[in-house]
Amino acid sequence: MSKVLIVDDAAFMRMMIKDILEKNGFEVVGEANNGLKAVEIYTQEKPDVVTMDITMPDMDGIEAVKAIKKIDSSAKIIMCSAMGQQSMVMDAIKAGAKDFIVKPFQADRVLEAIRKVIG
Repeated sequence: MSKVLIVDDAAFMRMMIKDILEKNGFEVVGEANNGLKAVEIYTQEKPDVVTMDITMPDMDGIEAVKAIKKIDSSAKIIMCSAMGQQSMVMDAIKAGAKDFIVKPFQADRVLEAIRKVIG
């Protein structure tokens, strides 16, 4: 069973992703509402994949990707962005993110992205 860390400052977004993942056999090992917490949980749990929001307080998703990649260069991170954040998504990919999904989430796309990066 693949372990996932969900990072988003909106609790309902985390709940939505968690629901999609758990219904499809993934184990959610942690949730974070900012990048700092994400890095901390990543270090403890070593999840197989991370879903990472871009815009968050304290440390944004792009900074968090860079920090996680320093800890684990093989980290698999999928960015989650609202429409119109394409340039930020490109920055995230450059920082090491493997894929991105656009809000509002479609379950099929979330699962496709996660399965693709887990391989």
